[in-house]
Amino acid sequence: MELFGSLVLVLILAVLVLVKWKRKGSLPPGPLALPLIGNLLIMDKRAPFKSFMKWSNTYGPVMTVYLGPQRTVVLVGYETVKEALVDQADDFKGRAPVPFLDTILRGYGLTISNGDRWLQLRRFTLTTLRDFGMGRKRMEQWIQEESEHLLKSFEETKSTPVDPTIFLSRAVSNVICSLVFGQRFDYDDKSFLHLLQILSRLVRFVSSPWSQLYNIFPKLMQLLPGSHHTMFREVDDIKAFIMTKITEHEQNLDFSDPKDFIDCFLIRLKQEKHNPDTEFHKENMFATVVNLFVAGTETTSTTIRYALMMMIKHPHIQEQIQREIDRVIGQNRVPTMDDRKSLPFTDAVIHEVQRYMDIAPLSVPHYAMHDISFRGYVIPKDTVIVPMLHSVLRDEVQWETPWTFNPEHFLDANGNFKKNPAFIPFSAGKRACVGESLARMELFLFIVSLLQKFSFSSPKGPDGIDPSPELSSFANMPRFYELIASPR
Repeated sequence: MELFGSLVLVLILAVLVLVKWKRKGSLPPGPLALPLIGNLLIMDKRAPFKSFMKWSNTYGPVMTVYLGPQRTVVLVGYETVKEALVDQADDFKGRAPVPFLDTILRGYGLTISNGDRWLQLRRFTLTTLRDFGMGRKRMEQWIQEESEHLLKSFEETKSTPVDPTIFLSRAVSNVICSLVFGQRFDYDDKSFLHLLQILSRLVRFVSSPWSQLYNIFPKLMQLLPGSHHTMFREVDDIKAFIMTKITEHEQNLDFSDPKDFIDCFLIRLKQEKHNPDTEFHKENMFATVVNLFVAGTETTSTTIRYALMMMIKHPHIQEQIQREIDRVIGQNRVPTMDDRKSLPFTDAVIHEVQRYMDIAPLSVPHYAMHDISFRGYVIPKDTVIVPMLHSVLRDEVQWETPWTFNPEHFLDANGNFKKNPAFIPFSAGKRACVGESLARMELFLFIVSLLQKFSFSSPKGPDGIDPSPELSSFANMPRFYELIASPR
């Protein structure tokens, strides 16, 4: 009798659980995962997004994978990513912890924070960057002036083969340095060059499988030897440089005349020093400056490097851009943002470079800060969420030839520029990149200025250029190559 009663009780409990499960929904499907290591054994370590795309053919556009022990929900395709990041923006605005970055920044700053900290810092950063001209005429003039230095540096190569990496990094970094530090650096400044070399190695490291292992098993990796320890030591040089700049700003601060982002943060810090709930303190200032300096240097300069690579790979496209520039601007006038509407083909090519390069295939991971109901599933609290930008920029419904470099994706039948809602290389929703308007301006002005004055080729010819990425974990990193800048 007792056994019968126990069986009835178990049956009732099972029915209640089943009813609740049916009502609430379930975790999205996904490949079978092993304890502790999850799906790592069957995943492409050098390009995880390729595995995710393959698995989505079986499990659908919302699926669960396990990166080690970490439960991760992957969102695939434009409609799915848009529904999450835009239509349910409040649910998906959380940022996942990234152990490698947490070790460096200790949870502070704009990029990896959540809640009130993120909200305060994002509002302040957007407002301050706009006040200093981000996306406006003042910033345009800074980029135009820096373009002159960049053009001169290429002239000095005398048409000999060079690696364009440092040329472009110096120019792009000086723009964000003007905004954040209130100064630009000479191109032969040894300290500046040292920092840029570290930044280049840093981005390559975080795009490597070794970095992904650190993010999956941080405690274990801390105990093991490896390149991550070298990278942490090198990042200390960047941190020391930024702390020196902050100290200089403290000593020379003029409350009535803030000259850059650090000045504005110091003023806000002093204004709120008696507010116990403020997020304006030195830890957040330092971390946010690191965020801006790193992101404002590497992503844009890498995109321009890839654009020049594609011009060499497709010389007929380079020539068509130059004909359009010659017709609209000529050889002598400095390009302006007002020229963009008269350069539809050039604008289309720049957009297609960003789409095809697909610099952040997995985006920066999001996080479920609470249980999220999405498309009939429940994404439990503390789940990492990966909105795959790769799947949006290669969505076969949204793009006519998604796997081909094709500027026609952004041109209508009359040759006019046309937008595509699936063009979201800067992500979308509440976590979209704060520097998007600055990056767009830099890409246009630098690329147009370069193609106005130079024709670019490779010592190995177009066939010697391989546009496939060398690394594809966190970011798609183009291969190193040499180019020849020939004055026109």
